[in-house]
Amino acid sequence: MLSLLFAIGAPGSVFADSAADPSDAKARAVLRQMTDHLAQQKNFTLKATNTVEVVLVSGQKLQFDSASEVAVARPNKMQAARVGDLEQQAFVYDGQKLSVSSQNDGNPYYATVAAPPTLEGALDFARESLDIVAPAGDLLYANAYDILMEDVISGMYVGAGTVGGVRCHHLAFRGTQTDWQIWIEDGARPLPRKMVITSKWTTGAPQYTVTTSDWNMAPKLAAERFKFVPPKDAVQLDFIAPAAAPALSRKSTAEGRK
Repeated sequence: MLSLLFAIGAPGSVFADSAADPSDAKARAVLRQMTDHLAQQKNFTLKATNTVEVVLVSGQKLQFDSASEVAVARPNKMQAARVGDLEQQAFVYDGQKLSVSSQNDGNPYYATVAAPPTLEGALDFARESLDIVAPAGDLLYANAYDILMEDVISGMYVGAGTVGGVRCHHLAFRGTQTDWQIWIEDGARPLPRKMVITSKWTTGAPQYTVTTSDWNMAPKLAAERFKFVPPKDAVQLDFIAPAAAPALSRKSTAEGRK
């Protein structure tokens, strides 16, 4: 409380002091440990549950859930499937091509396009050229720390927390466009267990929440898992380039599309 009053009494001091704040430094260090650990993992699988809030014109909030399963084989393969209230979607990258299939109202369709030869390049291509964000995409980059921190003003080490029975470090970060929290598993496996992103400047401050589970850091991944097979009776379409939009942070645009 005294720190808060001091910050109010001395405009700008909160920005000047954030880098030297022990809580801020600890939060950044724990986050860095998590991103470095995940970047070193060659093959892994996980499950995720996602909740996105939508604010109606009336001010009422609605929530929509989805569940995802993700498999990664570095340096250039990824497969993900998402089933939710709004969509059923599969995402497959085999090192050469990116394929996405989806089903709405019982009508399956898919599209395939040539993609860059690395996982990071394919994720960038999907985001920038196709307006597609893969499940857990931002966490898969070798430089995930820089991506997560790109518009952060300050951080806070909140303390110990528990997600799904797993003891975690609870961190909170403030950004220019979004505030976000992340829970990182304590111990030898510093894995992301939960993340909440709040859109500060959108009416109603909607949130996007993702919780992960069932991490397997040594899975047996058959080559067929990364081979795309179109759904039965699916119609092939072409990807449509996204319309130009104002520049936003990666977390803002990802949260809006998931």
